[in-house]
Amino acid sequence: MRIEGPAHVIGDAVDTDQIIPGKYLHLDDKSDFGDHVLEGYDPGLPNRIETGDVIVAGENLGLGSSREAAPLALKYAGVGAVIAESFSRIFYRNCINVGLPLAEVDDVTSYVDDGDVVAVDLTEGEFTHVDSGTTLPSETLPPNLQEILDAGGLVEYRKQQIE
Repeated sequence: MRIEGPAHVIGDAVDTDQIIPGKYLHLDDKSDFGDHVLEGYDPGLPNRIETGDVIVAGENLGLGSSREAAPLALKYAGVGAVIAESFSRIFYRNCINVGLPLAEVDDVTSYVDDGDVVAVDLTEGEFTHVDSGTTLPSETLPPNLQEILDAGGLVEYRKQQIE
């Protein structure tokens, strides 16, 4: 699975309340989360994110709440992948469960500026800064987690198991 798109770079320790502020958690239609993604970090960011864009973050992305609303907000905003130097453990697993591609890349924010085109190949374990040609190793998922991600998330994966 290879994902390529323009990057939006955010900092270290961006928590789930910054990804989707709590005041929007009551929305009945969860797809509306995408209209407010990362609004708590940068109020203008939801208007700049387009389908297929990639979020590049520093360390400990997604700390805070264990709710899956934060990765859902990123997915409904059309984010193609999330690349971070490290993830909060529960946020990491929630991304896989909702089918949002992600990868850890050491020191990635040192190589990427807003708007740079980046790519990540989750199968090969390679991150590429497309504009400069710089490549860095990225993590690869264990086969069982890759299967869930390939299916589009845990619900779709389980549906495939039943059929």
